[in-house]
Formats: sequence, structure tokens, C-alpha cells
Amino acid sequence: MRTVDEEQRAARRTALLDAAEVCFAERGYDATRTADICAAAGMSAGNLFHYFPSKHDVLLAVVDRDAERTATEVGELAHADDPWDALLALLDEVCRLASDPAAAGLALELSALAHRDEDVQHRLQAGDRAFRDALAELLAAGVRTGQVATRLSVEEGATWLAALVDGVFARVAADPGFDALAQRSTLRRVATALLADES
Repeated sequence: MRTVDEEQRAARRTALLDAAEVCFAERGYDATRTADICAAAGMSAGNLFHYFPSKHDVLLAVVDRDAERTATEVGELAHADDPWDALLALLDEVCRLASDPAAAGLALELSALAHRDEDVQHRLQAGDRAFRDALAELLAAGVRTGQVATRLSVEEGATWLAALVDGVFARVAADPGFDALAQRSTLRRVATALLADES
């Protein structure tokens, strides 16, 4: 059983990572100071450095946590009673996240950082692999239920679904007028066409 101290430590660490996500999304990683993260979390600088030796360590923890959450959430969908409904719900959630300035801003900032930070790049690549593996498992479940019938392998289908997800966030970055939430039905239709039997 966890002690109160352990629970408080975990809560403080979570609060710091939550604050860092907001700061990185709004200001960008380079412009964010550790003082900004501490202020957003309502903590002293001493608290931050107790959990993370540097701002870069905070960044890597943010990347790891995001990847773990995504892989876990998508992996659980493969065990849903209706894999196709689970996939459509996932696409709806993608549109919701892309329409959230904080979530979209963080995703785009991490993607930009990956081009100049090898640690971030390697973590994002591992996270992407886990995401596509989880998607492939979900598609395999859909094949077993007869809801997915395509000539693509489940790995290919997962890769193209991941490309669609990436494209939604890229479109938000390129076109501020793009309403991702309003595009839920379109994204569903595109995914349905992608995974339909071509015969």
C-alpha cells in the first residue's frame, strides 16, 4: 500500500508535468523557463529540481507520459466488444484533441523538437511504434469480427490510420480556420473507405 508521502510525491510530479505541458504548448519549449513551470504548478523551484534535474528532463518525462497514455488507451480498445465502434470513437477523440489548443500545441511542439533533439526523436519514434502496434491490434480484432475487410495488412492499415491522425494535427497547424471537431464525420468516412473491401 502506498504511503501518504508517496502519494504526495506522485501528485506533485503529476502537477509539474501538467504545468509543463501547458507551458510548452503555449510558449514553446525554448521560451519556457523552469520558473514558468513552477508558477503554473504553484510550486517552488526547489520542488521542480527535486523531481527533475533539468528542464530537459521535464520535457522527456512529458514525452514519455504522453506516449504511455496513448498506447495504453488505444491498446485497451482492442478488447472492446465492438472494435469498429471503438475505432470510430478513437477518431472522434483525435478530432477533439486536435481542436483543443493545448493538446494540439503540445503535439506540434514535440514534433518540431524531434527534428533537433535526438532524445525527443527516439522517444517519439518509440511512442509512434507503440501507437501503430496498438492500432494494428485493434484492426486485427475488427478483422476477426468481420468489421474490417481490406486488402491492406493490419500493419499497413495501422500506418495509414496513424498518417491520418498526424494529418489532422498538421492541418490544424497550417490552417487556423480548420475546425477539427467539425470534421469528425469526414474523418470517419475516410477511415471507412481506407479499410473497406476493394473488391
